[in-house]
Amino acid sequence: MNTLLSLEFTSQAIKRINQSTEKIITCMQQLEEKDLWVSPNENLNSVGNLILHLCGNIRQHIISALGGEQDIRARDLEFSTVGGLSKSELLAKLQHTATEATMVIERMGEEELLRKRIAQGISHSGVDSIVHVTEHYSYHTGQIIFLTKFFKNIDLAFYAGIDLNKHNEL
Repeated sequence: MNTLLSLEFTSQAIKRINQSTEKIITCMQQLEEKDLWVSPNENLNSVGNLILHLCGNIRQHIISALGGEQDIRARDLEFSTVGGLSKSELLAKLQHTATEATMVIERMGEEELLRKRIAQGISHSGVDSIVHVTEHYSYHTGQIIFLTKFFKNIDLAFYAGIDLNKHNEL
């Protein structure tokens, strides 16, 4: 069963996932192939590693746990990989994963949103998994934005044309 609240929740989650994907695409358009696997220091992940990590996390929590697909995640490889995928391959992987996840989320009715499942050995409701992935995606998108600005010294103009100083209307 879909209630207005469940429909609003899933549509907003999909909107946020799509926004993060678009921001990463914008970053990738600015980055060169040589930038993808560079990390400024040993405690930071490269853009390539962050994209692999996002794909693994989204696949495990949404596509597998909520969508019923087999959990094939190899989390350690997301961080230890040091190349081998081009910019276009990374983008295609991310876009495919995000699209697959949004299709799963779109099918979630109220019962499925409330049902508990196990992901990473922890019990999560559908809502919890979706909130986790949406927040996690946004967090690492911010890191990719930071690395892009760091490497290229550019303003990505995500809010160009929007007056962010405008006060709320009551």
